[in-house]
Amino acid sequence: MSKVSSCCSCGSECCGPAPTKKKIEIDFLYLDLSTCGRCQGTETNLDEAIREVSSVLEAAGYEVTLNRIHIDTKELALKHQFVSSPTIRVNGRDIAMEFKESLCQDCGDLCGDTVECRVWISDGVEYNEPPKSMIVNAILKEVYSGSAAPQDKNENYVLPENLARFFMGKEKSEA
Repeated sequence: MSKVSSCCSCGSECCGPAPTKKKIEIDFLYLDLSTCGRCQGTETNLDEAIREVSSVLEAAGYEVTLNRIHIDTKELALKHQFVSSPTIRVNGRDIAMEFKESLCQDCGDLCGDTVECRVWISDGVEYNEPPKSMIVNAILKEVYSGSAAPQDKNENYVLPENLARFFMGKEKSEA
């Protein structure tokens, strides 16, 4: 009769080293959380989506890191290759498959000019904030697609005119 060894699951060396958790990096990039309803709603839905999916991810051996990145200068927009506000990226990939913008009165009021912000398209329907289901699906798709490598930076990135206008207007209004 052979002896069967079992692990005590205590996390000590008797069981071997603890498995390394795989990383999921989520970036939430936004222009304003104090005034902009789209950014506020996106933040709320993102927080709820992460809360709802976190136990599944943890059980699958993943660790989620959420980076809230306030894009408050043109330099930060260039550094993060910011295309539209708000943006959610999972492992460097924008979760929005379709890209569309519409007039955002809140951000326009901030800079004293007209500004367009992101419109989220999910199942053919347009939303000013991404639905939780869209965010959950994007996170799970990234996890189970097997691609853990972040998306490469776009060498041809140019700050969109819309954002350049926002930052110029903001600088004028602050002066």
